[in-house]
Amino acid sequence: MKTLIASALFLFAPLAAHAACAPTDFAVQDFKMKLVGSGMSARLSLTGQLVNHCHEAAAAQITIDAKDGSGKVLQSKKGWPAGTTNIGPGQTVDFDLGRLFRFDPEMQSYTVGVADVRTW
Repeated sequence: MKTLIASALFLFAPLAAHAACAPTDFAVQDFKMKLVGSGMSARLSLTGQLVNHCHEAAAAQITIDAKDGSGKVLQSKKGWPAGTTNIGPGQTVDFDLGRLFRFDPEMQSYTVGVADVRTW
């Protein structure tokens, strides 16, 4: 019976587990917004670097909020800059998550933060 229970635990264990690292162990550096093109073909480029300050390899999900001039959030998107690849301790990953947003001329400012951390 104990073997059956132990086997069931391994069978139903999730493939991706939460890391021992926390969102505060990651930082976003050099975040920049750039408008590429003009008119109807305009698209956003929202670039930066995600840095792992944790003592182990992990991946982080970031959130970007696009706000109007009064600070109202117009769009909010989440993305995993490294996909399902862990980032080693002290390493960085470049990202551009502008493709997740639909350009709106009312967007005046952007905030970025780390939302979640996982190990793959």
